[in-house]
This record gives sequence, structure tokens and C-alpha cells, in this order.
Amino acid sequence: MRLRPPPLRTLTYAFRSLRIRNYRLFWVGYLVSLAGTWMQDIALSWLVLSLTDSPAALGLTMTIRFLPALVFSLYGGVLADRLPKRRTILVAQSIQLVVALVLAVLTSTELVTLALIYVLAGIRGLADSVESPARQAFVPEMVGTIELGNAVALNSMLFNAARIAGPAIGAVVISTLGMAACFYINAVTFVAAIGSLLAMRVAELYLVPRPPRDSTWSQLREGFRYVRATPEVVVIFIVVGMIGAFGYNFQTLLPLVTKYILGAGASTLAAATTTMGAGSVVAGLLVAYRGKASMRMLLGAAGIFVVLLLVIGLSTWSALTMVLLFLSGFVGVLFMTTANTRLQLGVPDHLRGRVMGIYVLLFIGTTPIGSYLIGFLAENLSSRQRTAVQATVLCMAGLCAAGVVIALIYGRIKRSRTAD
Repeated sequence: MRLRPPPLRTLTYAFRSLRIRNYRLFWVGYLVSLAGTWMQDIALSWLVLSLTDSPAALGLTMTIRFLPALVFSLYGGVLADRLPKRRTILVAQSIQLVVALVLAVLTSTELVTLALIYVLAGIRGLADSVESPARQAFVPEMVGTIELGNAVALNSMLFNAARIAGPAIGAVVISTLGMAACFYINAVTFVAAIGSLLAMRVAELYLVPRPPRDSTWSQLREGFRYVRATPEVVVIFIVVGMIGAFGYNFQTLLPLVTKYILGAGASTLAAATTTMGAGSVVAGLLVAYRGKASMRMLLGAAGIFVVLLLVIGLSTWSALTMVLLFLSGFVGVLFMTTANTRLQLGVPDHLRGRVMGIYVLLFIGTTPIGSYLIGFLAENLSSRQRTAVQATVLCMAGLCAAGVVIALIYGRIKRSRTAD
């Protein structure tokens, strides 16, 4: 008897998690909010360079922006396991709204200074360090485990769809209404995310029992013991840490590449960010449709990303750089989504917040190290600004390559010991 071939899946299959009401609300609300955030990031980077004309100042801004994640994200992971995740995210989003509004008022009244930008960047980073682990761990509570892989992929696509819309709108707003308008619009977009969280039906969430109340240090040690005893997680974290610190630091790298290597302005920076986001969306859609997350895909995508970053540092042709950024966005999301999905599916429920806190620490919390290093090298490697920035990008690619090689060696050693 001939077997019938499996039915072809339509494109809507890639969006199957959106059939769940709570997740659909979350996804749409965050799409609006993140588009505003990307709009603000473009305007803020250009504001810092306009005020200072200094790569080091931009690097320090991003260092301060992400430093709280380095210091507090582990504790944020503990809070994600202890506290109601939805309520924690609501508080963090409200703080972000206030920060955006204050930045808008200071810019429009021409009272903004570099010192005030540093303070606001630090407050925003502090809110992020609590929100990010809670948001990562909240996804299984919205969709359950069956559609978790699809929801993680859609989250990546959401993030990068916003990266397309935000900079494109931001470039128009900056050129017509000024940078302050971007900050005002971003403040309004937070209302969408807050409203979506408030509109959720709590009874329909897949709530996870909270761990027994214990000291913060004891709970952190439990999370680290799990990671140390799980070789696959260690491999993921090695690659995530190195690429997060030195490769996926595009908030600092792209403005420098745009201004000093390509010799272009804010509209080209927006186009570069949008192009990278477009590649990311295509990759997110592919992963959401296929639903596969293998270690081979993770390590392969990481390796290709390193090569693309190397060529971006060498390119002085805008069209070629745009193509490379599209491909970087594509393989970057393959890497990030695969890492996130494998962690979310493999980690026990009661440890998910803490493990995702470590993930946030390595992928986002290490950004200050890379941001400061990028700014310092771009300022000091050469008296010629273009040469210094190009050499900086090549150094970052080399550090990322070292991370991939170390992860491969560690994984091979662990497999050989297991086989013995």
C-alpha cells in the first residue's frame, strides 16, 4: 500500500503560536514597543555622535546602557523564578516609558548633556536587567511546551521586524521632526506593551510553581550547578558569551561603520539597521516554520557570522556592506533562536528563570565589555579614523572566532570522555 505524502504546510503554520490569545497580545504589543525602542536607539546613537564626534563617547554610552545587565541579570533571573513574571515585566516597562519621556523633554528643550544621557542609559539598563530574564521565562507560561520552539522563533522575528520598522521610521522622523520626536514616540509605544500585558487572561497562563524560598546565593548556586553539569549548555554559553560581547554589539559597531568607514549619515545608519533586521526576519520566519533547533545549526551559523563580520570590517562599498548586513542578520537569528530554543526546552521549569538570567548575562550583560573595547580601539588604534574602525571590527571578528573554536574543542572533549 502506498503511503500518502504528509500534507504541505501553509505559511500560516509558521505563526501557529499566535492562535494563543495571551501570546498574541504579547507579540503585537511588543512589536509596537520594540519598533519605538529601535527608533530611539538610532536617534540616541546619532545624538551622542552629534554632541561629541567621539567613538569613545558612543562606546561608553553603550557600556553604561548594558552594564546593569552584567551586574544584576543573575539576580534578575532569581527574581524571575521568585516573582510573578507578568507583573515584573509591567513594572520594568513602566520605568522604560518614564526614561524615554525624560530623554524626549531634555532633548526638545536643549538641556540634554552627555552626563544626563549616561544616567538615563544606566536606568534603562537596570530595568532591562530585571525584565529580560522574566520576559524570556514568561514565554513558556504563555504558550506551554508544545509550541515553545515556534514562540521563541516568533519572538526573534518580532525583535527583528521591529528593527526594520523602527530605524526606517526613525530616519524619516529625525530628518523631518528632529531627534526629540523619536524619543516622544518611543514613550507612547510603551503603552502598547503595557496594555497587552494588562489585557491578558491570567487563568489561561501555564503558571510554573515557584521554587522554595531560599537565599539568593543558594538559588544562584543551584542554577550554576545545573549549567556546569550540562555540557551542551556550557557549549551554548561559550559561544553566546563571546558573540554577545564582541560580535552582536551593533548598537556601537553600526554607527561607527556608517560614519567612519562608509562616510555616510543617519539615513544610511537607519538603512543599515533596517537591512540587517530584514535578514533577521527572514531567518525567524524560516525557523518558526521548520521548528528545528540543532547544535549543528547553532555552531554553523555562529561560524558563518564570524566570517561575515570580518568582511564587513573590510568593505568600504555601501551596497556590499548592506548585503553583508542582511546575511549577518539572517545567520545571527539562526544562532540566537537555536540557542534560546534549546535552552528553554532543556531546562527544568523551576530553574528556567535562573538559567535564562545567565543567558542574558552572557548575551547582553557582556555588551559593556565589548562596547567599551570597541570605542577604545576605534579611538586609539590609528590616527586615521577609518583605519582604526576597520581594525576594530577585525579584532571583534577574531575574538568571536576564538569563542567558536573554544566551544568546539570543549564539546569534543566532553563527548570523548562520555564515550570512554
